[in-house]
Amino acid sequence: MDDPSTADDNRPAVDGDDPPPVLLDVMCGKLATYLRLCGYDAAYALDREAEADDRLLALAAAEDRTLITRDRDLAERAPDADLAVDAVLLTERDVLDQLRELDAAGFRIELAAEPSRCGSCNGPVERVASAEPASDPGDAADAADPADRPDYVPDDVGTDRSGWRCVDCGQWFWKGGHWDDVSARIDRV
Repeated sequence: MDDPSTADDNRPAVDGDDPPPVLLDVMCGKLATYLRLCGYDAAYALDREAEADDRLLALAAAEDRTLITRDRDLAERAPDADLAVDAVLLTERDVLDQLRELDAAGFRIELAAEPSRCGSCNGPVERVASAEPASDPGDAADAADPADRPDYVPDDVGTDRSGWRCVDCGQWFWKGGHWDDVSARIDRV
């Protein structure tokens, strides 16, 4: 494992280059949401029907993902397997402690300025178009239509404040109280 004092130099950028894709085993499900909000493409084993160790290793290798696990045997097998998978072994159970472990291992743990992944399903998110015409027609072409807003979404999302919609599952996101709570938790890392 990298020395945490020098790991900052090797950390993937969150708001520039894409962070490395990861695969979390069944013991790290709560961690997936936090990593997604930090900009990581964070696949979760149960979402991918990959509970068995061999299936996890094969999936991580096929998709060039770093495996994040609490299973010592699995972490030890990963680099030695024919598939040569990078793995990070976490020892903590608490999500914030796990984020600290990843931070010490060289992962950048900070809330992305804008979400790029759905916290629920890991799908890509798109910005909700403003009700006003965009200054650049290309800006609004790929954005979600605010008229498709579910009832649970505040009326000002997409107009007075930014909002995003998951392309895969349709979940909507905006910066509000929950975003502030997650930001405060990540700041404690």
